[in-house]
Amino acid sequence: MLEKKDGLNLEGKVAVISGAASGIGLATSQLLSAYGAKVMMLDVNENGLYEAQKIKDAGREAIFYKCNVTSLENCKEVISQIEKDHKRIDILFNNAGVTVRKTIEELEEKEWDFVINVGLKGTYLLSKFAIPVMRKTGGGSIINTGSGWGLKGGDKAAAYCAVKGGIVNLTRAMAIDHGKDNIRVNSINPGDTATNMLQEEGKQLGFDKDEFFKDSAVGRPIERIGLPEDIANSVLFLASDLSTWVTGTALVVDGGGIA
Repeated sequence: MLEKKDGLNLEGKVAVISGAASGIGLATSQLLSAYGAKVMMLDVNENGLYEAQKIKDAGREAIFYKCNVTSLENCKEVISQIEKDHKRIDILFNNAGVTVRKTIEELEEKEWDFVINVGLKGTYLLSKFAIPVMRKTGGGSIINTGSGWGLKGGDKAAAYCAVKGGIVNLTRAMAIDHGKDNIRVNSINPGDTATNMLQEEGKQLGFDKDEFFKDSAVGRPIERIGLPEDIANSVLFLASDLSTWVTGTALVVDGGGIA
C-alpha cells in the first residue's frame, strides 16, 4: 500500500539556478527555497544580489553569484566555489537565455553568437562542471529551459529556435549519458510567459507590452499568458523526488498552445 510522503521536500538540497535575477529563474529560486532548498542564484545582472537578500530576509537560504554563463573560467570558478562551500549540488536549473527576434537573413553574426552562446553554450558549461559534483554525492536532477518553439519553430526567431531545439535534444543525450550516475536530465518547454524578456521581444516586433501580452494569450485552451510561477512549478516537480523515474523528457508548459 502506498503511503503519503512529502515528495516535494527539498530540505538539505543545493540548487544552482542560472538567469536567476528575474523572470522564471527568480520565481524558481523563490519556490525551491520555500520548499527547503539552498538556492545558488547565478546571473550577470547584479539585481540578483538584492533578490537573494529578499529570500534570506524571508528566513530561507540564498546566495547570489555574478556569473557569465558563456565564460568557461567563470562557470568553473562559480561551481567550484559552490562545491567548496556546500559540498554538493543536487539540482541544476540551466535557465539563462536571450533572444533576438529576426529571421536568419536579418541576423547579424554577433546577434547569432550572442543567442547561441548564452542559451546553448551556457547550458553546456554549467552542466560540464556540475555533473562531477553531482556524481560524487549520488546523483541529482538537471532541468534545462527549452521552449515550445524548440519543438515546433516560430516566426522571426531563427537563433532562438536553434538554441531551444538544441537544448531539447541535448537534454535527451545528457539523460542517456548520465542515467548511470543517477543524474536525471529533463527539459521544460514554456509557452509565452510574462517576463521582461517577452516584453523586450514585443518591443523588437513593434508592440507595446499590453498589446503583445494580450496577443500572446490568443489561441490557447487555457486563455491566458503564462506566469513565471507556472514554469517554476514544473521545475519543482522535476527537481523533487516525485519525478525519480523521469528523465530525457521534454515537458511542455504552455497552456495547451501546441496541443
